[in-house]
Amino acid sequence: MNKNYSFLSLLIVALINSVSGQPWVQNDGIFNPSGIPSLTFSQPRFADLDNDGDPDMIIGNTSTQPYYLVNSGTPSAPAFMTGDDIFADVSPLDAEMGVFCDIDGDSDPDFISGGFTGLNLFTNIGDVYNPEFVKIEGFFDGLVTGYNPVPDLADVDDDDDPDLVVGFSENGIIKVYTNSGSVYVAMFSEENIITIGDVGLYAYPVFCDIDNDLDQDILSGRDDHGFIFYRNLGTPQNPDWQPDDVPFQNLGNETYWNSPDLVDMNDDDKYDLVFGTYSGPLNYYVNTGTSEIPVWQVNATLFGGVMDVGSASNPFFHDYDYDGDFDLFTGSQLGDIKYYENTGTPTGPAWNENSAPFVSLKHSIYSAVTVGDVNGDSLPDAIVGDLSGNLYCHLNNGSDFILDPALLGTVNLGSWSAPRLVDMDGDGDLDIVAGNENGVLTFLENQGSVLSPLWVTIPGFFSGIDVGSNCVPSLADIDFDGDHDLVTGDLFNEVQYFENNDGNWFENNELLQGISGGQNATPALCDLDGDGDPDLTLGNYNGTFNYYTNQKLIVKIPNHFTGSKLIIQSPYPNPFSQSVNITCEILTFCDITLNIYNQFGKEVHNRLWYNRIPGKYSYEWDASSLTPGIYFIQLSDGINNQVMKVIRRK
Repeated sequence: MNKNYSFLSLLIVALINSVSGQPWVQNDGIFNPSGIPSLTFSQPRFADLDNDGDPDMIIGNTSTQPYYLVNSGTPSAPAFMTGDDIFADVSPLDAEMGVFCDIDGDSDPDFISGGFTGLNLFTNIGDVYNPEFVKIEGFFDGLVTGYNPVPDLADVDDDDDPDLVVGFSENGIIKVYTNSGSVYVAMFSEENIITIGDVGLYAYPVFCDIDNDLDQDILSGRDDHGFIFYRNLGTPQNPDWQPDDVPFQNLGNETYWNSPDLVDMNDDDKYDLVFGTYSGPLNYYVNTGTSEIPVWQVNATLFGGVMDVGSASNPFFHDYDYDGDFDLFTGSQLGDIKYYENTGTPTGPAWNENSAPFVSLKHSIYSAVTVGDVNGDSLPDAIVGDLSGNLYCHLNNGSDFILDPALLGTVNLGSWSAPRLVDMDGDGDLDIVAGNENGVLTFLENQGSVLSPLWVTIPGFFSGIDVGSNCVPSLADIDFDGDHDLVTGDLFNEVQYFENNDGNWFENNELLQGISGGQNATPALCDLDGDGDPDLTLGNYNGTFNYYTNQKLIVKIPNHFTGSKLIIQSPYPNPFSQSVNITCEILTFCDITLNIYNQFGKEVHNRLWYNRIPGKYSYEWDASSLTPGIYFIQLSDGINNQVMKVIRRK
């Protein structure tokens, strides 16, 4: 066992799950303070589903059934939290999105959805407080709406029954179907339609009386930037919808595939705008003007804060700015390298994106990045993989990243390379572990030095590990035995743990049981809460991040062993900022050894006192030159070792 890790063998590592379930607790709030999920092709729609007088929200998407969030705030101050799974029996093929309307006249909201199977009706067999939806087969069979139509309903012709607007995905046409039935039995047909216009592709229309003139206007998103607004210049009985660019000009120009809804979010009798996007985050604009002349002011608080790289997030953590906490790097589908500075603390991260200095790291799509000082100049360098299967080493000269083709220029892993820098063999320099599209791992050992890397492929190092497709590795000493263990992600949502036992890899199906990533799960192990054990962050194809805090319990041995020649008092102060006092009482003549290790098991300080006489001793350890974080103090009398944990704060 590596001597730098020997003290860890003296810790009692107890898994909480040995008696009460798994040690991982999901807490995505670290990457999404609002708690509102970011779902690909998000389509928010609003209705009062619990009859408490404020608008609740569902988010349609391409990944799952619509996601329900209940409004736990008030009509003037909304707050959203995950609601009951009211769509548990709704197939995602039937409902990529949906809206609510009392279509059968029984005074509760029914669910009208659009999905791969076309338009569908789910009648509410619950009540106005607790909805429960059952599919009515064939209700819209007479309509030719194609795949993934987008519906909305409102009383267009002022006859007290709901009419239907549909946006078409294949051609971008918007049609209104007038209801020839009644408030109790709705009837729609291809004979009673009005074609409104063509927005290009993927029309996302909603009804709204934006100008408060008692007729229904139509706002539509599309497969493009911005919105198309049709103002009703006629009457309810004789509608005349005409394009009007003014009310929503310059909105949604930074995003595309915008899917809007208009809802009075602050109880001021004016419509506000909420819209989803291809990449997922919701956008919210408050109307601070009037109904006739809206003025839109962005509100980034209610739905803001979610970290989303667009697609194919692939996280890696490194203390890039040397301030004692871990910063976040990630690849993306478009190949851009994103950087989020940790502006929080070692125990409570907060993120601020500053990706501009890393634009030169882009090579191709589906990028992955790893960061570390590979040439001993105290500047963090970057190695990038991407869809090509190549590895690109960029050396940091203090002002820019310069590609060095002599390093790794001949390495190609086939496709979709995902590298990670790690000192795998404990020789003080950085090796590379990389996954690829075929689902296997490659180990490139640094056979050069700390100052001059020379990476050489070691065949068979990960013999027997094949996760199927799109393997992304992350390494850390999960079981505290002094070597690096392995967590992998793959194309099919799986997250697997392989325990390192003297260089042999054994899959452990229990440790991560119940954890499932999104498509293309990309793990990163890093202690983000400062408790001394590695936590788990997962990227995914949606572009967001999930976080699982590691609730393993590290319990230090008692301060006084039977037969020990030492009695150790708790270090003071703890936490400390610059230095900490280590105090002990020696019971009999002995040699005393002090070793101090950081949270990764690397020795950072040591002292030896020969043949000390009995008595009390105090030693002040000055840690001002070290980064903030967790440190382990080990005192030994030659027979017994005693370990204490201290925390150096900023």
